[in-house]
Amino acid sequence: MSTIVEFFAAPDDAAAALVLRTGPRHPFESLSFGNFDPEEAAVEWECLLAGGSFEDLVEAGEPRLVAGHDDGCVVFAFSPRLFAALAEAERSELDDAAASWAALRAEDGEVIDTDIASVILGDLAALARSARLQGRAVYCRVA
Repeated sequence: MSTIVEFFAAPDDAAAALVLRTGPRHPFESLSFGNFDPEEAAVEWECLLAGGSFEDLVEAGEPRLVAGHDDGCVVFAFSPRLFAALAEAERSELDDAAASWAALRAEDGEVIDTDIASVILGDLAALARSARLQGRAVYCRVA
């Protein structure tokens, strides 16, 4: 089954929750990717970019669910730590994290090309920087 992953910037949880059924079309700046588990990825990215353990972040309730539907469609928020780490990361840090993320996924039998991982993290970092300038946060819709 295919998974649609849409990352977007929204002013708050209420506005982010509204995209549950329709997706983050105008007026939200957004990125679309597919076929990986973004909730797991968000925790792994936070571990790689900001430190901490996967288990501790999951136990702390990360990523935080904003809205969900019975059909499996969800919207979750990036943690403040992940948001800041992405917004502040240098290109070399993003490339290192992308290579490590691709290796982590490979250990679980999931193939994510390192170049694609680098594009994903680079695009997310740009989205986080833009969101920060606009006073918004970064969210993800999974459908």
